[in-house]
Amino acid sequence: MTNEEDLMFFNREQTRRQLFSSAGTGVGLAALATLLGRDARAGGGLPSLPHYAAKAKRVIYLLQNGAPSHVDLFDHKPMLTKMHGQQIPDSVVGGARFSTMTGGQTERPCLKEITRFSRHGDSGATVSSFLPQTAAIADQLCFIKSMHTTQVNHAPAITFFLTGDERPGRPSIGSWLSYGLGSETEELPAFVAMTSRDKEASCGQIFYDYYWGSGFLPTVHQGVKFRGSGDPVLYLSDPPGIDRQRRRGMLSDLAALNQNRLDVVGDPEIATRIRQYEMAYRMQASVPELTDLSDETEATLKMYGPDVTRKGSYAYNCLIARRLAERGTRFIQLMHAGWDQHRNLNSQLEIQCRDTDAPSAALVKDLRQRGLLEDTLVIWGGEFGRTPFLQGSIEDTKRWGRDHHPYVFTIWMAGGGIQPGMTYGESDEFGFSVARDGVGVHDFQATLLHLLGIDHERLTYRYQGRRFRLTDVHGEILHPILA
Repeated sequence: MTNEEDLMFFNREQTRRQLFSSAGTGVGLAALATLLGRDARAGGGLPSLPHYAAKAKRVIYLLQNGAPSHVDLFDHKPMLTKMHGQQIPDSVVGGARFSTMTGGQTERPCLKEITRFSRHGDSGATVSSFLPQTAAIADQLCFIKSMHTTQVNHAPAITFFLTGDERPGRPSIGSWLSYGLGSETEELPAFVAMTSRDKEASCGQIFYDYYWGSGFLPTVHQGVKFRGSGDPVLYLSDPPGIDRQRRRGMLSDLAALNQNRLDVVGDPEIATRIRQYEMAYRMQASVPELTDLSDETEATLKMYGPDVTRKGSYAYNCLIARRLAERGTRFIQLMHAGWDQHRNLNSQLEIQCRDTDAPSAALVKDLRQRGLLEDTLVIWGGEFGRTPFLQGSIEDTKRWGRDHHPYVFTIWMAGGGIQPGMTYGESDEFGFSVARDGVGVHDFQATLLHLLGIDHERLTYRYQGRRFRLTDVHGEILHPILA
């Protein structure tokens, strides 16, 4: 443990036992002063980070809640067409477990892809006809076709990707980055989360607050959720009769009161409260400018698609993500629900792709045009994939669907030190299991941190007597995909 970690741990433990209240002098206050001195520096973060030169400064994570079907969008498997309607071999399925929706299903007929595949770009990447704009930028993307996870249900699987554990309570990736690297700006949060679902979605998951929570890290590092209607953040506007000068005076007085209490008890959460009030004050000026799209060209708005000016849409959130990135936000987490297509794959998959294809591709193109892609890591993917076999009856052609599938699926990454125009890993001929170069969730997280200049084994936080990290005790960096 470093001296810095010793001081931080000492400060937290003394606060918990409320020793500052009875002996508010000496080493404890010196430790607190060290902590507050560090946090007072512009941007925050740990002085020891980054551990080495970073290739990415920020991350935009386009998390597709519900799990896109890899065998219909990216991972073309002619064997599924050849065996359409026939039982998938038991030797392929083995003892794999599935959700309760197909766990007891005795017949598991192979289901052919419901889209058309073709190769694109110099890289020859296979992409579905439902994703023409993504296909057009295939040479900018790195497809990982051997992702796998341990979780078969949505909430624990999403939680695992975002926090490194399937159980709620751990810090999310954005919180770890806020803690370790701080922010590039004092005008906006280091970590912003936005959610959306398409207008015609007939299914969708709940967006739990812990998906952008700080867990056991100080709450100053939790994500700020931007709402999809009205003011992006509650109480962004001052009440009638309150001008900026009066608001400034009120906050200064409130900060003084909080500081007095902080001096007595040394609770770091009071320091968090002071900083959050100040951030809220600055956001009253920065957020309206952020969300004013009047300076965007018609060509840019058209690129993101017809929904780009509709607040709360996926397209709108993608454009706001680019604007956040260029203003210094460290981690931007977009979550779009509606991919959970158990019995409506025929109709819903095309709708989901139509709503997300152009905005996702536009974000990559927009960042590249502005010189931001080289140090912005963009990630697109779900929490798992969909089964190569059918959920339900093969005769009920209007209600075809696929169940959850954690054993292999596809995500893509772009920019921020990622090798463009390549495919890494491979699934078997049914798209059921990893055939080559498997990538686990902790490997994905270790690689993300590495690109930001962080050794995933050294970014830790001591809590309840143990040093925790995002990757737990696992994780290998995917060196072949690095530029």
